[in-house]
Amino acid sequence: MSTFEPQIIAYCCANCASSAAQISERMGLSLPENVKVIQLPCTGRLDSLHLLQALEAGADGVYVAGCQPDSCQFKHGVEKAQKKVKYVQGLLPALGVEADRVALFHMMAGKGQEFVDAAKAMVEKIRALGPSPLRG
Repeated sequence: MSTFEPQIIAYCCANCASSAAQISERMGLSLPENVKVIQLPCTGRLDSLHLLQALEAGADGVYVAGCQPDSCQFKHGVEKAQKKVKYVQGLLPALGVEADRVALFHMMAGKGQEFVDAAKAMVEKIRALGPSPLRG
């Protein structure tokens, strides 16, 4: 019997989240192998369709790693991302998909351990939910 290993997509801002990722690497920490990071200039540039298309393409979970609300270089980018995440979470149950498969984490630039912890928490949450019902 094989153990389910969820496929996770992480959309990360180029500022706080990417800085935290670099710190985590310097600390010798690594993300779970089943987390694929996609870097964005700002999470505010993320479209709701990106989240939905990631799930449609086979991801079991998707999360956004953005700045703290008061630290966004683009002023309101992470607030825009949060609205899009909540919007998608509201759509998913109508598709027979758990809203918890999409999440947002606020990162601080120097917090490498928190960056890795967020990825691990998402993997554990999705592992508990099981494979996405959209997986073909």
